[in-house]
Amino acid sequence: MKDVKIEFRKPMYPVNPELMDYLEKNHRLTNIRFYYDDLLRFSDYMPVHDKEGKDTLWLNVYYPEFEHAEIEANLNKIYTLLHSDGDVDVLPFLKVDSIHFCTFGNSKPFRIRVRNILNDNYTNFYIKKADASRIYGLELEEILSPNRINFLLYKDTLIEEHILGIPGDVFIEKHLDQCSPQEKAQIAKEFVKFNERCLIGLLGDMRSYNYVVIPAHDFDQVVYRIRPIDFDQQCYEGNLKIYLPQYFKENKKMVEMVYDRLKPNSIEQYRKEVRSAIAKRASTDGRLPHLLEIMKRDEISKPEHVEELKAGLHKLTYSIQFKKCESMGEILETGLNFVIRNYNNSNVR
Repeated sequence: MKDVKIEFRKPMYPVNPELMDYLEKNHRLTNIRFYYDDLLRFSDYMPVHDKEGKDTLWLNVYYPEFEHAEIEANLNKIYTLLHSDGDVDVLPFLKVDSIHFCTFGNSKPFRIRVRNILNDNYTNFYIKKADASRIYGLELEEILSPNRINFLLYKDTLIEEHILGIPGDVFIEKHLDQCSPQEKAQIAKEFVKFNERCLIGLLGDMRSYNYVVIPAHDFDQVVYRIRPIDFDQQCYEGNLKIYLPQYFKENKKMVEMVYDRLKPNSIEQYRKEVRSAIAKRASTDGRLPHLLEIMKRDEISKPEHVEELKAGLHKLTYSIQFKKCESMGEILETGLNFVIRNYNNSNVR
């Protein structure tokens, strides 16, 4: 399998006023006065290691005592906004256990762990610099996939809930070989569907550490789902293969399992199921036309990437409409219209 590479780090794109208005209309904005930059004032840090002693690339950061109390109070308020609609009654029972900072990746996120002292349950969430393409990715995941996304925006600060699951690279390394033949076939089916969803939604860079595998017990079997956790590469790259997880070397074992466990006609059937489901969602969700109109006018990629991607999609689909596109938003809209036109009346659901 030939690997694809992303040569340069994607720039951060600002959130324009039109997108802000959309987010306000859909209850994604918050008025809490806390900024990403407030968390950058840490005075010390220590590397975070996993249970096996390996460096996780996260840093456990510490703040001066006089700042820690204020930061913790604001983080606890953010937790209530994400999980209890701002209910202040729970604030006395919340404690920030840790604040981790990651310098790896575009968004340089902070991971916040909040614990409820009454029952010792804890929840993670993330604070990042707002990036328009990432926000488009989060919204499109909410609209086009079976998954739900919870996030908030305050000016240039993005707050995201933690997505539960086993990181794909960890699952492949430690769990995949222990799965039964039936489970492997089911995971292979899910990878085919995940691969198709990423292509249609133009979500790129789904290497194994950018998605999670979610096991769920269903009567006498375990059912697996795959969902993305990183949306930095939404509608940015020009290389069509970057939107197909099958081309990343980190997913090699998943791809091999697909060809080992599934017949070609089954693979095509699962791809059709995804197209039909997305066509149905895209046709019925009233948020999508508004979001696409904003995307079409927004600059979230380079002109040369737009030209390369529309040429690649024209070659793939033979649809002349891609040649007329002038922005990433127009490319995405054209692709969704292609799917709706060809699969909205399908009997596959």
